[in-house]
Amino acid sequence: MSKHLILKLSLLIFMFSLIPLAQASEYQILISKKNHELIVEKAGEVVKKYHIASGKGGKGTKRRQGDSKTPQGTYRIAKFKKSSRFHYFIQLDYPNLIDAWYGYKNKTIDAKDFKRIAAAYKNRETPPQDTELGGFIGIHGLGIQNDEKLTIHQEINWTEGCIALTNEEINDLRKFVDVGTPVIIKE
Repeated sequence: MSKHLILKLSLLIFMFSLIPLAQASEYQILISKKNHELIVEKAGEVVKKYHIASGKGGKGTKRRQGDSKTPQGTYRIAKFKKSSRFHYFIQLDYPNLIDAWYGYKNKTIDAKDFKRIAAAYKNRETPPQDTELGGFIGIHGLGIQNDEKLTIHQEINWTEGCIALTNEEINDLRKFVDVGTPVIIKE
């Protein structure tokens, strides 16, 4: 990879990281995978905390489709939708430009996919969900709840890379978030 191309891609990442997906939200979500916690903050004050389950792929950030890891970084809420499988799904704008940069640098995606992701950010659209980086990462409920599912949710990271809450918690979380709400995910 030429130094000139690296410089251009780095500049693109910087420029597009300054463009929000939508208007700023008064709330932000902080997720700690190691503490199994989702925190809703408003003006730096904790408003609500929830227990979460995350990706069964273990520590580290998502790098490719099928690794079952939860990505780490700063994302924004892109879409909301009812889900027969998970009760409700709040989609994030994964992959972000940093994910795309690592994917390109490590040859997981090609320049065409990198440009598609960058164009989506430039146009304030949800990035492509069909690259080798994976997609459809979000926050969701459990679907049909029973004692077994609730026990698994409390004790095991069981998702394919998403963040899971109980159905009641995902309904409650919806009161605090809009398209564009920042979601910061850390180990």
